[in-house]
Amino acid sequence: MKTLGLCIAAGLGLSACASGISGGTTVDANPNSIVTQYPVEAAMLNIYTKQRSEKLVAIVGNQSASADIQITPKGSIQFNNQAVQGAEVNTINKVNNRITDQSVAINYFTLNPLVFHGFTDSTGKYSLSNQTTIIPKMATVGDSNKLMTETVYADSSMHKKIGSYEQDWSLARDTNNTAWLCIENSKNLLLSSDPMGTSSECYKINAKGDILASKVTLRQPSTNGTKTVTLVSQ
Repeated sequence: MKTLGLCIAAGLGLSACASGISGGTTVDANPNSIVTQYPVEAAMLNIYTKQRSEKLVAIVGNQSASADIQITPKGSIQFNNQAVQGAEVNTINKVNNRITDQSVAINYFTLNPLVFHGFTDSTGKYSLSNQTTIIPKMATVGDSNKLMTETVYADSSMHKKIGSYEQDWSLARDTNNTAWLCIENSKNLLLSSDPMGTSSECYKINAKGDILASKVTLRQPSTNGTKTVTLVSQ
């Protein structure tokens, strides 16, 4: 699964890749009620497979960075010799309001249950996902689990392996009626310049699985410890 890609350039902090997040405005009718369970599968469908657009922003040093992200469902499609669904992710990255990169990726998945099978992108990368657990219909605040192992190749011939990384998910309380659904990546292989470090993308969801806000944190080792950049939805 191609998660949010915000490439960190040496000495700057941001550059470009691809993937998707979404936005929403639904508010719980009773803000005093305490919700303990949230629809994780529905939220992931909203994040990765449905028509969505959002802008992420961050300040890195004295420079501003942004990523304009548009997700477009592609319907039925063939991937790895099987019939799947596709969702295209178009990302335009800017630094100081100047375009630095534009990229396109397609996530491939099947439904009932939701299973991710891999992605391709505009650089030619071809990735296969081995989803190790079933994404739960409902999960309780505090739950977490393995999600998948992603193996990335230079192209569809799969002769040259670029690397692999693990993805986990977790659900943490935000307010009485919202929670943060986070996808943790063991490596920054979605970064074009340096895959070292880890990344996480978190989505604020309500009891319906609507996406209310999002944030992405990229962590890279440096000589002074860990360099962290956080981008938030605008």
